[in-house]
Parts: sequence; C-alpha cells; structure tokens
Amino acid sequence: MRRERPRVASILANGPFRLGLIAAAALALVALLSRPADAQQAEADVFVAQGILAYEEKRYDEALTAFEEALRLAPASVDALYNKGLALTALGRLGEAAEALERARTLAPGEQAVLFQLGVVYFGAGRYDEAQPLLEAVFAADPARENLGYYVGFMRYKKGDQRGALQAFERGVTRDPRIEQLTRFYSGLALAGLGFRERAAGEIEQALRLLPASPLTGPAERLRDRVVAPPKPERRFRAEVRVGGFYDDNVVVNPAVSTDPFVRSLRDRPQTSPGELGSLRLEYSFVRTPTFDATVTYSLYATYDNDLPDFNLVSNLGGLTGTYQGTVRNLPYYLQLQYTYEYITLGGDEFVQRHTVTPYLTLVESTHNLTTVQLRFQSKDFAQDGDLQDERRDGTNFMAGFTHIVRLSGDKHLLKVGYQWDRDDTDGRNFRYTGNRLLAGFQYTLPWAGLRLSYDFDVHFRDYRHKNTNPILPAPGTRKRADTEMNHVVGLSLPLPRNLTLLAEFQATVNDSNIDVFAYNRNFFSLSLIWSY
Repeated sequence: MRRERPRVASILANGPFRLGLIAAAALALVALLSRPADAQQAEADVFVAQGILAYEEKRYDEALTAFEEALRLAPASVDALYNKGLALTALGRLGEAAEALERARTLAPGEQAVLFQLGVVYFGAGRYDEAQPLLEAVFAADPARENLGYYVGFMRYKKGDQRGALQAFERGVTRDPRIEQLTRFYSGLALAGLGFRERAAGEIEQALRLLPASPLTGPAERLRDRVVAPPKPERRFRAEVRVGGFYDDNVVVNPAVSTDPFVRSLRDRPQTSPGELGSLRLEYSFVRTPTFDATVTYSLYATYDNDLPDFNLVSNLGGLTGTYQGTVRNLPYYLQLQYTYEYITLGGDEFVQRHTVTPYLTLVESTHNLTTVQLRFQSKDFAQDGDLQDERRDGTNFMAGFTHIVRLSGDKHLLKVGYQWDRDDTDGRNFRYTGNRLLAGFQYTLPWAGLRLSYDFDVHFRDYRHKNTNPILPAPGTRKRADTEMNHVVGLSLPLPRNLTLLAEFQATVNDSNIDVFAYNRNFFSLSLIWSY
C-alpha cells in the first residue's frame, strides 16, 4: 500500500535541505532557552525533523523514537502525532497508528492529511465502515490526491455501488503500478456488473499488461475468461407454445349481489365454465447490432369455454419493436419503441381492433435497481357498439407511468412497485374516465428444483367524467360512475427438462362501483404447460 509522504518531508527530499532544517531548529532552540514553553516546542520540532529524516531513510523504529520524544515535550503537537501514525503504519502496527491519528484528528478536525492517513490506516486494517466516511470527505475536497480514487472506488464497489465506484476510479490519480492495476481490475468488475462486457474486458486486459507477473494475474485472467467474456449470441428466432386448461367462475361478468331488480335479473345468467386455452408466440430479430435491435412479433391467444362457447376468445396480435442500448454517466439505458395491432373475436365474431404505440425508457441504476418509464397511445374500434351515442366505446386511451424493480440474487428474487395515470376518451360520454393505477409485486425463487412463486397486485381508480345516461339504469343522468378495480395474480412455475415449464396461475378481480350493475367479482384458475425455443 502506498502511503502519503510526511507533510514537511517534501523539503527533505533533496539532500541540501536536510541539514539546514535541523540547523534552523537548533538555532531556534538556543534563541528561546530563556522561555521554557517556547523552548520545549522548539526542541520538539527538532525531534520531529530528526524523525522525518529517519522515516525517509526507512529507519522506522528510530523515527518512532524521535516522534515519541517530541510528544513528551509537546503532547499536543499535531505534526508529531501525524508522523508517529506514519511510522507505526510502516511498522505494521495499525491499531496504534489509528490511536495516534485519532488524537491528531481531535486536535485538528479539518486537517485533510490527517483524515486521509487515518482513512488509509482503517482501510489497511479492513475497517471499511470507519475508513469510508473519512476518505469520502477527502475525496469530495481533493479527488486528485494520490491513490485516493482507488480507495474510495474499492469501498463503493464493496457496497454494491458500481456506478459510484467507476466515478471514483476514473477521477483517481496514482503513480503506483500496483494501485493502477487494482484500479483497472475493479473497474472491470464494476463494468461487468453494469452489463458493459466489452469495456470490462478492455479494463481487464489493461490490468494484465501493467504487471504481467503479479499475484493478480491469475484472478484477472479467470475474470476475463469467465465473467466478462462476451456472451454466446442469442437466437434471432424465438418461439413459445402454451397449452392448458382453466376454470372461470364469471365468464359473462355478472354483477355482484345487489338489491337492484335489474342486477338480480342479470345474475340469473349462467356464468361458470371450465375450458381450454392455448397460445403461440413467435419473435424474429431482423436487425441486430451491439446497440440496436429490431424485432417483429406475432402472437395468438385463444380460449374455449366448454359451457359458454359464445364467449370463446381469440386474439391475434402483430408487433414491431425497436430497442436502442446506450449509457448516460456510466448508467446503461434501453430506449424502446413498440407498435402493435390486435384483432380480437368473441364467440367467433369480431369484437375489437386495437392499435397501440408504446415508447419505453429503462434506466439500470445499479446491479439491483432498474426503472422503466412508459407512455402509451391506444386507438380502439369496437365492432358492435350499439345505437346509443353515449354508449359507444370507440376511442383512444392515453397512459403514462413508471415501474421500479429491485433485483436480488441474480434476478432470482424481484420486488416491483409502480404507478400509472391513464385517460379514456371514447365517443360515448358514459365510458370517458380518468384513472390512477398503483402496482406492486414480487417474485421469489424457492430452494426446491427452481420452483418460482410470483404475486402481482394492481388497483385501478377510475373516475368517469360525465353522469351516466344509460336508460336501463335507475335514475339515468344523475350520477357519475366511480370504480375501484383490484387484480390479484398468483403464479407458481416449475422448470422441466427439454425447455418445458409447468405454470399454475390464479387471478382474482374485484371491481367495486357506485353503480351496482358495474360491480363484479371474477376468479380464474389455469394450469398450463409451456415450451420455449
């Protein structure tokens, strides 16, 4: 470990000044013999000067003796305490060095040299929690201090702050090839953790070239080969097939229990049905560069309700997605623009067509945190919208929101929170609303056979902007509709051989409304087998 030279040692580096320093201190001592206090301080300064000369010549025991003699004469000498700390550090007596430097820090709390050396002592002893605040304070005032960038960067990296570590490494200054090699090595680790594999490999190569025969060479080579080596190319073509069965306890979305006679008549309709489901998803990346990817997608999703076939659903969706990857202040980000067209049939008849444009921005703040900001514009065209103008659902939906994800144990465990604002502008006044949605969830990988548990929850508050005029409702034109819809989705997935996954899901929807006909409960259970390519 490289240590800072004593504060007065800079004038001692050249031989002619050494005897001059001692001679000047001796003359001061003679001149002040008639003033005991000043004489003691002057004599202490002579011992400090002698100790610095011995330290410069690596005679550390002799230097320590001189500094201790200076402290006997002047116990509050910051110079003597500081240099005693240096000598004890050179002798490997880090605990005693810390005691001396802590005393110097008490006497001179703002002295940067003392803070730096005390931080270095704690760093050398592995006491990083004590070293970091000291060295961070010095780094904020003087980031170009010799070797300081490495110390600060290393401690930030140890705490999982790869971005902060890189900033410290980049601003650091050193003339010691060992420190420079360590800086390059940990820069590579930080870059690899942030996903910059090519830059990480470059830093590791630089570390290997600095000191090819150092003890770090073996670990650096293994890191280059195993951690930061470029990943195997992903397939351009990807596919997923899903087949399974389900049970739906409210296929027709009957309203919840109510005293309203109209609601009671609707509840007489059959509403439960078992069924089968299937889906197919195909993706092809037709443009792929290190920073840009363009993908075309097609998906098919279908359900067959055994007891209520009029509600069989088929969705055909095609899409085009462009993704750009870059960095801003060493943070990776992904900028994505997606367009999709969806055509849905219900009971074999056209139900709705939707065009959706969605831009995303995902920022990877650290290994454990990423945030996605999302906008969405959607145009909806319903095939059978009825004759009542106020009941027409054709229109547009605007949405803006964000999701923050905490990633743990290499994405084995995830936590999610988010918020979305949306607005539905429909042709019919009765369906125009402004909404606020809160999202939360988690994923936890259990220790048995890769079994993965997930839970997602969202609550959507919809305030409709006009009084509902539907003539079949009690007192039409007197109330604005207000809904609170809650969705709970629980999933349990088990990976199987041959790219297969067994997935069990349960979804519960509870929609509360101040107009009874729109309040309902629905539970959907499914068990599926998924094959991925």
